[in-house]
Amino acid sequence: MRFRATIENAPIFYRLIQAVEKLQKKCIMKFTETEMHVICNDDANEGGIQVWSVVKVETMFTSYRIQSNANNAITLTLSTEALLSALRSSSSSASSSSVAAAIIPSYDADEVVMKLAKKNEQAVLSFEMYGMSRSGRRVRVAHDVRIDVMRPAESDKLHEPRCPDPEVHVLLPPLLKIRTIVERLRPLSDVLALRANNSGILQLSINTDTVKLETQWVKCGNPSMAKHEIAQNDENDDAEDILLNKPDPDKMFCVLVSIRSFLKFLNSHVVSATTILCLCHNHCAILYVYIGEIADAGGVLTYYIPTVINGDE
Repeated sequence: MRFRATIENAPIFYRLIQAVEKLQKKCIMKFTETEMHVICNDDANEGGIQVWSVVKVETMFTSYRIQSNANNAITLTLSTEALLSALRSSSSSASSSSVAAAIIPSYDADEVVMKLAKKNEQAVLSFEMYGMSRSGRRVRVAHDVRIDVMRPAESDKLHEPRCPDPEVHVLLPPLLKIRTIVERLRPLSDVLALRANNSGILQLSINTDTVKLETQWVKCGNPSMAKHEIAQNDENDDAEDILLNKPDPDKMFCVLVSIRSFLKFLNSHVVSATTILCLCHNHCAILYVYIGEIADAGGVLTYYIPTVINGDE
């Protein structure tokens, strides 16, 4: 089993893990020949929220080499906090230069290599930073993260949640703006209502015995999701085709979610360029957070937030 890659886009990698670290103390990472997957699927997560992310190798890495007996795929579990700490030292600037300045200010790293290794019989994901000191001396700094490698049989059991086809898809406003609003609602209610229709209307609201508040956006846009995005949870070959017909465009669809779960999702504002909300009425909310614009996105984080059965509304 071998794995080695040069991290070309350390800031994006850092922000991706920064988003999922708020969700779960441990995550699953799966590397294949073409993609990197980061998965948080613990049932104990706040409100049952899960995230399944897929990032194209060329978005994040160069000199990418992987070899295993499991169709050249490697799946491992590790601490999100430890991984974030390692990446923090390699993403202190927006460019790939000077990426180690945060941990060793007297050195500038011009290359960050991530590889699978073993230290004292313990498997680790090793981050090696190479650069030059201010005196012109070549230096190397290493940061190891303990990992557990999953057996292929365990990895094969990983599956995204199965959900019905969404009734509505709507483009979200900037997540940072939504977070500002939801943070003000959090002290007032534990449950948040997400509503949208196929005329571009989006509503966030709370409704308790003492307060009722609603925020509405119009002209949000209703994208036609590709078949593989709509039916990615459905393994049947007869999944419905692209949802182009939108009967009764003014009908509102609703999902009640834990407001704390939704705030954890909103941490993904650090990586989001475009976000699409899909509502499966009274079942769950599915949110696609694209890394880059949709047309040429380098990856996507898919959040699943189940409905709250017994809410305030």
